[in-house]
Amino acid sequence: MTDTGPDTERTWCLAEVDIFRDLSAQEMEAIAAAAPMKTYSAGEMLYAPTQPCEVLFILKKGRVRIFRVSADGRALTTAIITPGTIFGEMVLLGQRMYDNYAEALDDATVCVMSRTDVHRFLLADARISARITAILGRRLADLEQRLSDSVFKSVAQRIATTLLTLTTAQPPAGPLRPVARHPQIALTHEQLAALAGTSRETCTKVLRALADRGLIRLARGRITVLDAARLEDEAG
Repeated sequence: MTDTGPDTERTWCLAEVDIFRDLSAQEMEAIAAAAPMKTYSAGEMLYAPTQPCEVLFILKKGRVRIFRVSADGRALTTAIITPGTIFGEMVLLGQRMYDNYAEALDDATVCVMSRTDVHRFLLADARISARITAILGRRLADLEQRLSDSVFKSVAQRIATTLLTLTTAQPPAGPLRPVARHPQIALTHEQLAALAGTSRETCTKVLRALADRGLIRLARGRITVLDAARLEDEAG
């Protein structure tokens, strides 16, 4: 992990984060000053049970996986965090990360805000606090769906579901990011297996079967979705 942040880049971390979309330049500068940027390499832990903290992370770049590990070593992914949203050990926001891990799936850039500053700058602003509530509500619904999938869906269905979730969670298209004809997912088979709650070997077998049927294309560290409609059928 490294710190970054010359004054000229202070608001860069927050400029495209949805919860701050209608703040003035002065308000953005005040929040940016209280939320210094940090970068994490892919695979690095932002948070773990052995590293207690109480901060709010605002994700600017990359993806972060939140997961728990059972007593027998199985991992359950509870959320995949994408740019423009928040996560962290903030009991006041209903975000309890005790016994949870936060892992950077890609090289990630975050802004980090203390509990005091969350109260001062975020919860005190009705616009921001309402958006945070909406984010947490969606995350709870996503967690309930993941728990349901882990019980009722087959491994193949979970892998297909995870692929679809990752394609829909990508940043929106814009002038510098045109709409992709075939969405690409930058994940290894091992990473995808962890997200779907299965072994790497089983994941690879399912992916090859999907590729043989023309639903996806496989490359090193990357999966291209060729037929989302059929993949949705596979997801049940």
